[in-house]
Amino acid sequence: MSTPQGTTDAADGAGDTAATDDTATPADGTPAPAKRRPLKRSTKIALAVIVVIALLAAIAFAVSYFLNASRFVSTDNAQVDGTQIPIVAPASGTLTGWNVSVGTVVHKDQVLGRVELQGAYVQPQLPIRAPADAIVATTNTAEGAYLTAGTQLAIAYDPANVYVTARVDETDIGQVQVGRPVDFTVDAYPGRTFRGYVDQIQGGAAAVFSPFPQSNSGGNFQKVTQVIPVRVGITDRQGADLIPGMNVTVDIHKPGQ
Repeated sequence: MSTPQGTTDAADGAGDTAATDDTATPADGTPAPAKRRPLKRSTKIALAVIVVIALLAAIAFAVSYFLNASRFVSTDNAQVDGTQIPIVAPASGTLTGWNVSVGTVVHKDQVLGRVELQGAYVQPQLPIRAPADAIVATTNTAEGAYLTAGTQLAIAYDPANVYVTARVDETDIGQVQVGRPVDFTVDAYPGRTFRGYVDQIQGGAAAVFSPFPQSNSGGNFQKVTQVIPVRVGITDRQGADLIPGMNVTVDIHKPGQ
């Protein structure tokens, strides 16, 4: 039986349309994946600019780091420090008249409190005097406490005689010399650079002076880079109130820089 010519042409046209339609559904009924649209020209330009900026920032950081490392021995393991002035009990007894707190300014021979002696018919009171002009940094006692002779009641420091203690890796200590200039910043004063100089290099690693030295009797030794304390004298405070304990970042000028 023959098929009419018109029916054959319609069937062929339908087949051609199905073959050329990208979004046509396959025979198994699964939707065909949609084509990804190409990125717009403006998007490509924006991505290229971001990549270029990132590369320039990375190059600038690397150059800055290299130049800084070639000129300075740097460490942020550093603090403002000062000579401790202990205030101690002159005898055993009960503390009376103690009105010292953190931040109290004291003067040499100033009476800070008294110790009331025990066990005598008449209970004399011995004065507790400040050993020097200073500012109290810590206090460890309170009115009415019983003391023994030599008990540390407080620690003070001379605000005119503060310095910086910087802990330098032992691998870098060979490039640190007494007298070399030092630039340092203090976390409490962002954006300000202070000046100083290397005053003293301690003759031993900090771990040597630890009250709890580590034992290697178990044979599980792990090599750790030690740090050497370096004392930095301050030549330019810029009027800032530098208090012991403040965190510091130090740049010590290498020889020839």
